[in-house]
Amino acid sequence: MLGFFALSLFVSATLLFWVQPMFTKMVLPLLGGTPAVWNTCLVFYQGALLAGYVYAHVSARWLGVRWQAVLHLGWLMLALLVLPIGVGAGQTPPVTASPIPWLFLLLLVSVGFPFFVISATAPMLQKWFSHTGHRAAQDPYFLYAASNLGSMVALLAYPTLLEPYLHLAEQTRAWSVGYGLLALLIAVCGVLLWRSPSVAPKAPEPGPASLAPTRPEGAAEGEALTVGRRLWWVLLSFAPSSLLLGVTTYITTDIASVPLLWVMPLSLYLLSFVLVFARRPILSHELMVRLQPFLILPLALLFLWGLPAEGNLVLPLHLVAFFFTAMVCHGELARSRPPAANLTEFYLWLSVGGVLGGLFNALLAPLIFKTVVEYPLIIVLACLLRPQLTADTRKPWDLILDFGLPLTFGVLLAVLILMVQASAAEVAITGAMIIISGGAAMVCYSFAPRPLRFGLGVAVIMLGGVLYASGQYPVMHQERSFFGVLQVRTDTVRQYHMLYHGTTLHGAQSLELARRREPLTYFHASGPIGQVFTAFSHKPRHQNVAIIGLGTGTMACYAWPKQHWTFYEIDPAVERIARDPRYFTFLKDCPAQVEVVLGDARLTLAQAPDRHYDLIVFDAFSSDAVPLHLISREAIRLYLTKLAEGGLLAFNISNRYLNLMPVFGNLAQDAGLVCLYQDNWVSEAEQNAFYIRSMWVVMARTQADLGELAADQRWTALAKNPQAGLWTDDFSNVLSVFRWPAFKLPFNLPWGRNP
Repeated sequence: MLGFFALSLFVSATLLFWVQPMFTKMVLPLLGGTPAVWNTCLVFYQGALLAGYVYAHVSARWLGVRWQAVLHLGWLMLALLVLPIGVGAGQTPPVTASPIPWLFLLLLVSVGFPFFVISATAPMLQKWFSHTGHRAAQDPYFLYAASNLGSMVALLAYPTLLEPYLHLAEQTRAWSVGYGLLALLIAVCGVLLWRSPSVAPKAPEPGPASLAPTRPEGAAEGEALTVGRRLWWVLLSFAPSSLLLGVTTYITTDIASVPLLWVMPLSLYLLSFVLVFARRPILSHELMVRLQPFLILPLALLFLWGLPAEGNLVLPLHLVAFFFTAMVCHGELARSRPPAANLTEFYLWLSVGGVLGGLFNALLAPLIFKTVVEYPLIIVLACLLRPQLTADTRKPWDLILDFGLPLTFGVLLAVLILMVQASAAEVAITGAMIIISGGAAMVCYSFAPRPLRFGLGVAVIMLGGVLYASGQYPVMHQERSFFGVLQVRTDTVRQYHMLYHGTTLHGAQSLELARRREPLTYFHASGPIGQVFTAFSHKPRHQNVAIIGLGTGTMACYAWPKQHWTFYEIDPAVERIARDPRYFTFLKDCPAQVEVVLGDARLTLAQAPDRHYDLIVFDAFSSDAVPLHLISREAIRLYLTKLAEGGLLAFNISNRYLNLMPVFGNLAQDAGLVCLYQDNWVSEAEQNAFYIRSMWVVMARTQADLGELAADQRWTALAKNPQAGLWTDDFSNVLSVFRWPAFKLPFNLPWGRNP
């Protein structure tokens, strides 16, 4: 009996967390590959999970567990009618309005019903098991670990075993077979339930606790649950859920919005549930609480320095700190769980907290915050939810010190940062900030035994980062949309305006009149794209140019009179910034006729006339991440239909994490194209002129179409690479091209260049 129930929970969880990255990958190309797609889908999945938990709780109360089993088998059979799942033909998101309502509706119609039916399995089967009379039935929470183990298996297997080897159509068929197996297993569990004697669940015998409880422990059998206890459950589940979306956004912004990076934080999130709800926990709750500050404080210092989530040390630190924080919050949930009689309600409130966390990050935070401030904010909240490690003496001055000490700490830190910024020497600033960081960490660690004091101390360090950043490049304009955070900053010393998307520079313009129309950063005239435009200008016909990705509009510097340039841009906020002469004037100064088409490039470019463009340039990025649906076999075929005879395709493939050269070599070979690449390094003098290293790929139908580029020694032929595979709309293997960057220190060494 135990084996059937455990296997059913394992299979249901596997299917539930298999379908999440699978369907999100299906819909990702329709929305430009932005990280917000996964967050929005995750909120829907959390909402559907809550609906399943409500159904499991209410139907058990109204019908009893036996007739609930009959009803649920009926829903399982009905859901078979909507399989296999998929995105319907002709689905197009709105161009100017928010795509979130459209995406929610698409998820509801395409995957909502089977997801809802499966989501009720975990609490429902545990409730059934508690009524079977089995010797382990009095405390069925250990089955929750089996459920989360299945979830982890699905998440880890998707980017490593399923995505690299199966196309999406094959994945959906395999998922449908798995769903049929689940229906059969649940039917067997229903039969076992009906054949068992009718036994009410009993309360488990209390076991020893290694950490002195600071919150109400599990209520005795029949004792009413209080409002405060339910709110405590909601808070403890809210914080890790919000952190899950926060850390996912933080790491996918600069790498790529792909299943590999979606499932890493989610797997750690589920692993924490597995460990804390195990019958014999491997990691003690007290150990997790004591180790958490050693990970939170380095994370707070990263925010103090304003460092992005990159590097062999920094990126894992975000993930490990998230895992330990989830272990602390979920460990508190496990310690305060009620008897089996209240099992479904307990899971219901956990789900409520999870949904609220998702809604806060995906819907509310983008409306009330102009940057991704919700991530550090919830880190502070999680610190406030820590259990207290010392005896609560309830002395009046303890509470005063809980506020007074962090306030004093904050004033002192602000004064020191302002004093450091007054120094003109960069070496002196770096050295002083290292000393300040070490001292701040030690002071804040002394607050760790008291949650309120520690949480406020962490908040002080993170707020210090805002003060420190304000002294570097002042922000002229900042806004946040579905597609990310945009900032226009100014370098008052060197006289530049700069556009940042997330943490990545997307273009800059000199304020000097003589250099105002000079292409800078990745687009400088001596670099690869400058060479492409030089070769293009020597062709007899060069009237129509398409640029995928607007940015600041820098490439308009290469335009000639009587040409027609079309910029394809998915984010309306980017167009507003590029057209505002207070920030950038590239479009205003452009001598050619300029048009900006809003919407995803794959969808909008398809409406252009065939054989229309003589040159198509791709510079589409979400922060530093390349939207993968723009570099598939189907995408290349579309571009070729829009490319005139003798035309060129140019791609900016600069990326810190993905080596995309093998991908383009395979795409070119499949399409029968000639393909060259160049990795352009810049000298120190060029760096001082604001030129930046970049990597570009150029494709053409024939060698002759490349013109003078074919004989340019700076360009190298790109060959086929079987290891990366041929990327299509329903197949990509990110693991084959993933590269971890070399370890980089979070500051420049005073005696040499940072390695």
